[in-house]
Amino acid sequence: MIEIVLKEYLESALSYPVVLEKPEKPPREYILIERTGDGQTNHIRDATMAVQAYAGSLYRAAAMAEEAAEALEDAVQVDDVCSVEINSIYNFTDRLTKEYRYQVVVDVVYYKGDVENA
Repeated sequence: MIEIVLKEYLESALSYPVVLEKPEKPPREYILIERTGDGQTNHIRDATMAVQAYAGSLYRAAAMAEEAAEALEDAVQVDDVCSVEINSIYNFTDRLTKEYRYQVVVDVVYYKGDVENA
């Protein structure tokens, strides 16, 4: 799954935890990755990913999101990842829980091959 590939890539590039689902007891700072959509043409897949940076302050969440976006642009170094395009970065603070977070929306194109079995 492309989520696992990007999670492993970001874990090696960033200094804070990267998760695929929100932890029951989350750390103060972490990145959450979710696939929000996908498609396929001629064995080439595309996925839209939401990469959310959670932190103790709005400034820190924004800085983490920028750092994650920069790292994601280099994910084309990963086998089977064809392209990574940052769609948008914006304040996505959870008004109910008052958790500071920024969201990076990323479009990823990748080959169907081994990525699906990662």
